[in-house]
Amino acid sequence: MHHDNHTHNLLEQLVTEQKSLWRIKNMYGKDAGDCEKCREFWEKMKKDKEEHIAELTDLVKSHL
Repeated sequence: MHHDNHTHNLLEQLVTEQKSLWRIKNMYGKDAGDCEKCREFWEKMKKDKEEHIAELTDLVKSHL
Protein backbone atom coordinates (compact mmCIF):
# COMPACT_ATOMS: atom_id res chain seq x y z
CA MET A 1 0.00 0.00 0.00
CA HIS A 2 1.33 3.43 -0.94
CA HIS A 3 1.05 6.21 1.64
CA ASP A 4 1.41 9.87 0.93
CA ASN A 5 4.26 11.81 2.49
CA HIS A 6 1.98 13.24 5.18
CA THR A 7 1.01 9.77 6.43
CA HIS A 8 4.61 8.63 6.17
CA ASN A 9 5.68 11.54 8.38
CA LEU A 10 3.11 10.59 11.01
CA LEU A 11 4.29 6.97 10.96
CA GLU A 12 7.94 7.98 11.18
CA GLN A 13 7.27 10.24 14.16
CA LEU A 14 5.23 7.53 15.87
CA VAL A 15 8.17 5.12 15.57
CA THR A 16 10.58 7.80 16.82
CA GLU A 17 8.40 8.52 19.86
CA GLN A 18 8.01 4.82 20.66
CA LYS A 19 11.77 4.25 20.51
CA SER A 20 12.35 7.28 22.72
CA LEU A 21 9.77 6.08 25.24
CA TRP A 22 11.43 2.66 25.37
CA ARG A 23 14.81 4.26 26.16
CA ILE A 24 13.29 6.49 28.84
CA LYS A 25 11.51 3.56 30.51
CA ASN A 26 14.35 1.05 30.23
CA MET A 27 17.52 3.11 30.47
CA TYR A 28 17.37 6.81 31.27
CA GLY A 29 15.29 6.61 34.45
CA LYS A 30 17.53 3.90 35.86
CA ASP A 31 20.68 5.73 34.83
CA ALA A 32 19.52 8.80 36.77
CA GLY A 33 20.28 6.81 39.93
CA ASP A 34 19.88 8.85 43.10
CA CYS A 35 19.22 12.15 41.32
CA GLU A 36 15.62 12.85 42.30
CA LYS A 37 15.34 15.91 40.06
CA CYS A 38 16.42 13.94 36.99
CA ARG A 39 14.20 10.96 37.82
CA GLU A 40 11.26 13.37 38.08
CA PHE A 41 12.20 14.85 34.70
CA TRP A 42 12.29 11.41 33.05
CA GLU A 43 8.95 10.49 34.61
CA LYS A 44 7.42 13.69 33.23
CA MET A 45 9.01 13.02 29.83
CA LYS A 46 7.62 9.45 29.89
CA LYS A 47 4.09 10.77 30.41
CA ASP A 48 4.53 13.34 27.64
CA LYS A 49 5.76 10.64 25.23
CA GLU A 50 2.83 8.37 26.12
CA GLU A 51 0.42 11.21 25.31
CA HIS A 52 2.18 11.96 22.02
CA ILE A 53 2.10 8.29 21.07
CA ALA A 54 -1.63 8.04 21.79
CA GLU A 55 -2.35 11.15 19.74
CA LEU A 56 -0.13 10.07 16.85
CA THR A 57 -1.71 6.60 16.87
CA ASP A 58 -5.15 8.16 16.48
CA LEU A 59 -3.91 10.39 13.67
CA VAL A 60 -2.27 7.49 11.83
CA LYS A 61 -5.44 5.39 12.14
CA SER A 62 -7.46 8.22 10.62
CA HIS A 63 -5.20 8.20 7.54
CA LEU A 64 -5.02 4.46 6.89
